[in-house]
Amino acid sequence: MTDQRLNESPVLRRDGADVMVITARNVEPGYEEAFQQWAQGILEAATAASGHLGGGLFRPALDGRPWIVVHRFRDRTALDQWLTSPVRASFLDRTKGHHHTEVARRELSGMEAWFTGLDPNAAAPPRWKMVVVAGLGSYPISLIGNGLLGPALVGLPLPVRAAVFAALFSTLMTVVMMPVLSRLLRSWLRPLRRTAPRSVFRRGSAPP
Repeated sequence: MTDQRLNESPVLRRDGADVMVITARNVEPGYEEAFQQWAQGILEAATAASGHLGGGLFRPALDGRPWIVVHRFRDRTALDQWLTSPVRASFLDRTKGHHHTEVARRELSGMEAWFTGLDPNAAAPPRWKMVVVAGLGSYPISLIGNGLLGPALVGLPLPVRAAVFAALFSTLMTVVMMPVLSRLLRSWLRPLRRTAPRSVFRRGSAPP
């Protein structure tokens, strides 16, 4: 089986940041149910892998387009361990009976995962635009953290306060601010718009 990796950048090779692998698979008509069972199995198996952070299966919005399988790992090392694991290899060995084929794969790390969506062919916006949007998202979170939580947490030890702020920042940036801003500024970030696939099911906390 030959892997096709699209638009891969050297930045994706750096350890120390979570990494998401997006795989596109063409499914022959009439075999969608068998494919979903196979995909659910490999997603469940991945949850036992070291450093696994989440994943999901996404149905194409248009008939005939590829299905998308997403895995997210703590860092590049954890992803490599999964990609070379006997468990994953055993699932790939059983793909012929399910009549589906991998047609593209892309790996994203850091801010790029917030902006490219689930299309393996989508190019990330220019890095300076990603920085601008990230700054717009982090500013109100910093105001909330310092203005509202700061006085309430002043009596706690510094490591505890830092942990609370870190949890607040990562949660609001990932779940609220970046999805909202990337939609509102989509035409500025990337003029060409693709139809996003629909989620079938998710495992863990896959990025938007």
